Amino acid sequence: MTSFALIQSAAERVSQHARVTPLLCSPMLDMIAGRHLLVKAECLQHTGSFKFRGGWAAVSALKPDALKRGVLAYSSGNHAQGVATAAKAFGAPAVIIMPKDAPDLKINNTRALGAEVILYDRAGGESREAVGETIAQKRDLTLIRPYDDPQVIAGQGTVGLEIADQASELGIREAEVLVCCGGGGLSAGIALALEKRAPQMRVRPVEPKGFEDMARSLKQHEVTSNSKLTGSICDAILTPRPGQLTFPILTRLAGSGIVVSDEDALCAMALAYQHLKIVLEPGGAVALAAALFHGAAIQTDAVIAVATGGNVSTEIFQKALTLLPDCERRYTQ
Repeated sequence: MTSFALIQSAAERVSQHARVTPLLCSPMLDMIAGRHLLVKAECLQHTGSFKFRGGWAAVSALKPDALKRGVLAYSSGNHAQGVATAAKAFGAPAVIIMPKDAPDLKINNTRALGAEVILYDRAGGESREAVGETIAQKRDLTLIRPYDDPQVIAGQGTVGLEIADQASELGIREAEVLVCCGGGGLSAGIALALEKRAPQMRVRPVEPKGFEDMARSLKQHEVTSNSKLTGSICDAILTPRPGQLTFPILTRLAGSGIVVSDEDALCAMALAYQHLKIVLEPGGAVALAAALFHGAAIQTDAVIAVATGGNVSTEIFQKALTLLPDCERRYTQ
């Protein structure tokens, strides 16, 4: 199981290679949010998302014989690129299982990193877990799960260590930390880190409407599944259910989940570009959307939103920018 000690150990390996991403702010975004809003810009991380941390933590923890045989991961794109980057650095073969409907940008980037990409039919109900585990066993590869892996959770927890240090430097001790949530690896890792380093901060997982399995599960105190696997532009965080490792952590440490619409995510992308000069993908913008547009659900004077990724297609980003004038009128009146 992931522990604070495992996060500290991962930090020793990851910190030599990961970027320390900034906490950004904007008076305009503060005004829209109705409180002081800080944005942890993990979209500026290597490979364009926080997943670099977990991928590096997991691959760097493997023994030489496992590295020689290679690794396998399944992912819609960001975990894929994180694992592929780490595997390439350690000279390990990498096989990545990706959905056919993943953005071409993510598929092409993963191949460019030297990984073998195998596509599966997510929309048709094919199980990535079943495909991945079959190939891993057949080729004797080490499976690195996107969130239900102790080392991956520990690597993502390094984001929480940075948040604690950076917020402390700004004199912020109490805040809700909003985290874009799929299976819960990042949310769980940050929650474990903050429990020790900033106990007055509380993680709140954020999900797209229609795919709020974590929010429902936390409310019902048991794991529930989504009825569908596609249908939102937030592809990076569309998971079937909370993780077996992550859900107990979040049950103990997290606040209730927040749910946002795809339109909220697009507006958050546009406003982040306009006022913070960063590029976000929809799934990486839902935490910021919650901070900006769902203030009634937030109980602290300061809020920290983790902007988890920026691997967005040109088409989706252009769509977000066309909404900017309406978003600014809607949320500043």
